[in-house]
Amino acid sequence: MTDSEAPPAKAPEGVSGAPALPQPVLEIASGYAFTGPALDLGALLWDGRCLPDVQIRIPLPMLNRHGLVAGATGTGKTKTLQLIAEQLSAQGVPVFLADVKGDVSGISAPGQENDKVRTRAGEVRQEWTPAGFPCEFYALGGMGHGIPVRATITGFGPVLLSKVLQLNQTQEQSLGLIFHYADQKGLELVDLKDLRAVVTFLTSDEGKSELKGIGGLSTATAGVILRSLTAFEAQGMSPFFGEPEFDTSELSRVAGDGRGTVSVLELPAVQDKPQLFSTFLMWLLADLFHDLPEVGDVDKPKLVFFFDEAHLLFNDASKAFLDAITQTVRLIRSKGVGVFFVTQTPKDVPGDVLAQLGNRVQHALRAFTPDDQKALRATVKTFPNSPYDLEEVLTALGTGEAVVTVLSEKGAPTPVAATRLRAPESLMGPVDPAALDRAVEQSPLHGRYAEAVDRESAYEKLTAREAQAAASSAPSAPSEPASSRGRGRKGDDQDSSVVQQVVGSGVFKSLARSLGTQVGREITRSIFGTARRRR
Repeated sequence: MTDSEAPPAKAPEGVSGAPALPQPVLEIASGYAFTGPALDLGALLWDGRCLPDVQIRIPLPMLNRHGLVAGATGTGKTKTLQLIAEQLSAQGVPVFLADVKGDVSGISAPGQENDKVRTRAGEVRQEWTPAGFPCEFYALGGMGHGIPVRATITGFGPVLLSKVLQLNQTQEQSLGLIFHYADQKGLELVDLKDLRAVVTFLTSDEGKSELKGIGGLSTATAGVILRSLTAFEAQGMSPFFGEPEFDTSELSRVAGDGRGTVSVLELPAVQDKPQLFSTFLMWLLADLFHDLPEVGDVDKPKLVFFFDEAHLLFNDASKAFLDAITQTVRLIRSKGVGVFFVTQTPKDVPGDVLAQLGNRVQHALRAFTPDDQKALRATVKTFPNSPYDLEEVLTALGTGEAVVTVLSEKGAPTPVAATRLRAPESLMGPVDPAALDRAVEQSPLHGRYAEAVDRESAYEKLTAREAQAAASSAPSAPSEPASSRGRGRKGDDQDSSVVQQVVGSGVFKSLARSLGTQVGREITRSIFGTARRRR
């Protein structure tokens, strides 16, 4: 990088004796000179110097064009999320954050000024003021500190559940068939015991004929599903499925003072179950997609959703599953929702998904091994042309520094800019667990979701049917006329079958739509097969 041929320009204020800015810097500065509302990320880094006159920003209306925050462990990704979330909240935009390590809860409390904060604020010309932001804390199934987030089995759907249970494609299609049957017959799948009861019934002498007309369910496949459910429960997963089911519209709330609510999903208690929580995050996103109305281009997003540890979602995913993710990301933008995937390298995200991510914040990468070097070169290729030597820059960035490119107000990519990021104004660390518990108990949502409810569903209906069948087959009292007992009459047995009993009940409701082109006519309710809950 040389500036011998660059035209003279005004030196940054506060940099005594600084030379004129080179032409590439002026071009970068003009690329980030937005006129509308924007989030401030930090100041430009060039030739080893921080230039506070050149501020790097993201236009607020472009936050629903999705993004990627990437970088090696310890490079500052979490603080970048916190910085962006604070500014979104301040501008009235609700935010969802997954707190995998347990250190994001500090966004609810004012930060603490110290030498590092003062130094960083001075370097990037930030007027740093400690501030906390309105938060709601959630926990999957109530495991950990937070309002319980549960999903019904029906609401979760067969596609996402297959991912959690690690079923193969054939088993996934069979599970879809089971959902199809249960939905058609009004057997509501609320929790895991409901699903087990339906699978057991469909492989019993009485029920195995129910699916013959639409593909059937093999005993071997049913056995795999039942064993997977048993292992899943043995790992303590039962609390995640049940009622009351979480209403994802809660994530779009705005506080009384006009700031967007920051919804923090506390995951430390389940961080050893990555496939579970990553799939649950996808359920939240899919449910939002299913329920939100189309709004088109808006002045600011309705919600920005940060998808942490995103690589876990894509590991061992089927093509159909990846296609569904791609379609969700592509279409949810028109509903005013922005999605940021957070992971280590862009190669963790499939190309079709990566192509939808218009905003990029790339922290430092390591190049210690041949695989690291290969990943570094692949990352560089995903950026627009740049005056930087990105392979060198990306390995030399310090903590809290990143290479940035976003979409301008016109929707065009901005110049690549190495950036020293601002310091978050909230607490950079976890809040005290006791304070977190108090916040949860004082939340208006606590009374709505805290206590689990176990109402009548598939398990109870099928258990009642089994008890009724056992009673009808027992010897009758001698005084009862044989004609009234009806023993051995096939027609009476059919009239009291589970199908007739359930279809005749007041709770019968079909949520199913069949796919004629897919083997097993897998039920779909939305892109992922998630069902609209009862409001």
